[in-house]
Amino acid sequence: MSPVRCLLTTAIVAALAACSPAPQDHLAAPAAASVAKPAAPAAAAAPVIGIDLAGIDHSVKPGDNFFDYANGAWYKQATIPADRSSIGTFFTVFKKAEQRSADLIKAAGDSHPAAGTDQRRIADYYAAWMDTAAIEKAGLAPLQPALDAIHAIKTRADLARVLGSRLRADVDPINATHFHTQNLFGLFVTKGLETNTNIAYLLQGGLGMPSRDYYLSDDKAMVAARDAYQTYMTALLTQAGVANAAAQAKAAFALETKIASAQESLLDSQDVHQANNLWARTDFAHKAPGLDWNAYFDAAGLGTLKSLDVWQPVGISGLAKLVGSEPITAWQALLTFHTLNASANLLPKAYADLQFGFYGKTLSGTPEQQERWKRAVAATGDDLGDAVGKIYVEKYFPTTSKARIEQLVKNLIKAFDANIDALGWMTAATKAKAHAKIATLRVSVGYPDNWRDYSTLDIKPDDALGNHLRAVAFEYAHQKAKIGTPIDKGEWWMTPQTVNAVNLPLQNALNFPAAILEPPFFDPAADDAANYGSIGAIIGHEISHSFDNLGAEFDAQGDLANWWTPEDAAHFKAAGERLAQQFDHYEALPDLHVNGELTLGENIADVSGLTVALAAYHASLGGQPAPVIDGLTGDQRFFLAFGQAWRGKIRDAALRQRLATDVHAPGNF
Repeated sequence: MSPVRCLLTTAIVAALAACSPAPQDHLAAPAAASVAKPAAPAAAAAPVIGIDLAGIDHSVKPGDNFFDYANGAWYKQATIPADRSSIGTFFTVFKKAEQRSADLIKAAGDSHPAAGTDQRRIADYYAAWMDTAAIEKAGLAPLQPALDAIHAIKTRADLARVLGSRLRADVDPINATHFHTQNLFGLFVTKGLETNTNIAYLLQGGLGMPSRDYYLSDDKAMVAARDAYQTYMTALLTQAGVANAAAQAKAAFALETKIASAQESLLDSQDVHQANNLWARTDFAHKAPGLDWNAYFDAAGLGTLKSLDVWQPVGISGLAKLVGSEPITAWQALLTFHTLNASANLLPKAYADLQFGFYGKTLSGTPEQQERWKRAVAATGDDLGDAVGKIYVEKYFPTTSKARIEQLVKNLIKAFDANIDALGWMTAATKAKAHAKIATLRVSVGYPDNWRDYSTLDIKPDDALGNHLRAVAFEYAHQKAKIGTPIDKGEWWMTPQTVNAVNLPLQNALNFPAAILEPPFFDPAADDAANYGSIGAIIGHEISHSFDNLGAEFDAQGDLANWWTPEDAAHFKAAGERLAQQFDHYEALPDLHVNGELTLGENIADVSGLTVALAAYHASLGGQPAPVIDGLTGDQRFFLAFGQAWRGKIRDAALRQRLATDVHAPGNF
C-alpha cells in the first residue's frame, strides 16, 4: 500500500451506509456518544439548509439510485467547461481557491515587494510564466545542457550517470506508489516502515503515459492511445529538430513498452508487505544487475547513503536489466523525448500545443487548453506552495473557521472511538490497540505549524523554465536532507490552497487544507446536518483510512505491525472481499467495470466515514430532535449533503484514465 492515502472525488451511494447491514456489522457501526456541539455561528439568523434543493431529481426514488436522486436535476443541466475534463462539487470549490490564489499572486506583483522576499519570488515566478515572448525567445536553450548530456552518452556508465542526475523527489501523496515520473526511478522520503527516522524509498518510473495498462492492454481505447502517443512523440521530436524523428520515436516507444512490461502493477504496488525491502547499497549490484548503481547514486547525490527501501523490487530489478541490455541509442531517444515532454508546457507555444493535443484532448477528452493565467497560478502554487499558502490562510482562513472545524474533528474522533466498542465482532485485544491508535492520531487543520524557507531558491522574472527546474531541484535537495532525521508527525504533504485531504499512516496523522473547508463542504452558517454529511463524512473518511485495509497494517506509532488478532483480521478481510465484489459489478463505461480490489481501501473509508459522521451528528444533537428544515429531517439533509458533496460529471476519456490509474471509484458509485 501507499505510504499515504488520500481523498479524491470518490464516494458510494449514501444509502449504502444507511441501508446495508454489512458496513455497520463488519466495518463500522454507529453508536451514541456524548459529543460537544460545534460553536454556533456568530450571526443570530437561523442556519441555512446547506443543500441544493434545485439539484434534486424527485422523479428518482432515493432507494433506487441515490446519486441520481440527489443530483439528477443538476446533472441534466451541468456542462463541463471546454478546458476541463470534469465538473462537480470539487471543481466548484477549486474554482474559488484558484481565483483567490490568482488574486493574491497578482497582488504580490502589484505591491512591488522587496528583493529576496517570498512575495518577490511569487511575483517573479508568475511574471516569468506569463512572459510568452521571453519563452519563445529562449526556445530550447534552458534544456540544452540536459540534451547535450544525453547526446554525449557513450558507455553504460555514462548512461547510469545521466539517469542518476535525473532522479527527483515525489512529493505527491496521491501517486506515491505508482510514481508518474518520466524518469526511470523516483525518490520518496518519509518514515521507515519499521523505524522512527526518515528513509529513502526508490520507486519505479519511466513512462510517459498514465500507467502500464496503456502500453499492454488490448482495450480498443488503449490501442488508439498508443497510436496517438507515437504520433505525438514523432511530432515533438520533429519540432525540436531531431534527425530521423520518426525512427527515434519508434525506438523510444519500443523501449518504453518494455519498461511498462517490467513494471509492477498498481495493485501489486499497493501491497505494503511486498514493499518492505530495505536494500543495502551493496545489494543493488546483485539484486538488480544491469545498472551501474555506484555511478547512478553518485550522480543522484546519494553516494553516501547506506540503504534504501525498494518499494517495487521486481519492477526496479526489471528496469535495471533494461539499462544493461537495451541499445544506448534507444535510451538516448527515450531520454531526449522525456526531456522535451516533461518541460513542453514551458517551451514555445508549438511544443505546449502538441503536448496538450495528446494529454489534454486525446487522453482526457478536453477540447480546449486552460487560459495561461490559470496554468501559471497552478504552477506558482506548486513550486512555491507554502509561500502562496501562507498568504492564502492569512486572508481566507479565519481562526473562527479553524476552531469550529477542530471541534467537529474532535466530535468525529470521539464518535469513532465509541464505534470501536460497539463492534460486536472485534475482540477486546484488538479494540485496545484500535483505541490506542485513535488516541495518538494527529489531525492538522488548515495549514502547517511551520512554513518552508525558500530563501535559497533563485527565482527570476524572465526565466520560466529555469525557475521550475530550480524549484524541482530545490525540492529534491529538501527531501534528501530529511533522510536519516527523526520523523516529523506534523509534516504536511499538501498546501493550504489544495482542495483535498490526506491520511498519512506512517505519521498516524491527517491533513485538512484550508481550501477544502469551504461551502458546500463546510459552511459556518449552515445547518449542522449539512456540515456533518459533507465535510464530516470527508473527515470521517480520512480517519477511517487509519483502520482500512492499509491502516490496519500500521500501529499507533505508524510502524508496520500487525495489531489484529487472527480471527479479527479474517473477519475484516472477509467483509472487505464482499465490498470489493460489490464494486466489481459497477459498470463505469460499456464493458469497463470498477476494480473492487484496487479501490477497496477508499470504499471502506467511504462506508465507515459516512457511518461515523452520522453517529457524530446524532450525538451533537445532545438528545434533542433535529429540526425539520424545508420539509427535510436531519437525517435526510445529512445524506443529501453527502450525495451532493460527491456530485460530478466526467468525460469518457478521463474516466477511462481514472479507472486505469486511480484507487478511487468514480463518484457516482
